[in-house]
Amino acid sequence: MPIRTAEASPDPDANLLLSRQLCFALHSTTLALGRVYARVLAPLGLTYTQYLALMVLWETGEISVKRLGERLLLDSGTLTPLLKRMEAAGLVARQRDPDDERRVLVTLTQAGAALREQARDIPVQVARICATSGLDLEALKTDLEALRGALGEPGVAPVSTGQ
Repeated sequence: MPIRTAEASPDPDANLLLSRQLCFALHSTTLALGRVYARVLAPLGLTYTQYLALMVLWETGEISVKRLGERLLLDSGTLTPLLKRMEAAGLVARQRDPDDERRVLVTLTQAGAALREQARDIPVQVARICATSGLDLEALKTDLEALRGALGEPGVAPVSTGQ
């Protein structure tokens, strides 16, 4: 469904209606999806951002803090407290890279690795909830990635362990 630009609207004041804003549709949908994830992640004791970090670590096994931030599109002011909480919960360990003391590496603990099996059904649960919309979720994801690219924002970088 194409979105009309401000120039194409017959009523310029209509362009300022909240209900017509793509940004608000995305924002409110993100909030709603966040509530869905909070519900399905609660039994695991995870937040959505912790879940994202664990997914990267389940892929890589070990990754630098800098690279993890790049993968998750998080700055160090957000990532460092997140990792400290995850470390306190026994999910991850952080240590200096023996080859480069400036780098900090993040690895899974046994508890963090064990959560992978428990989390295996999370994407299925979320997809079932979202499927009630009747939308083609794969096409929606592709469209959102294309929009992000058109806005000049990076996509999810390929997996590269330890970097």
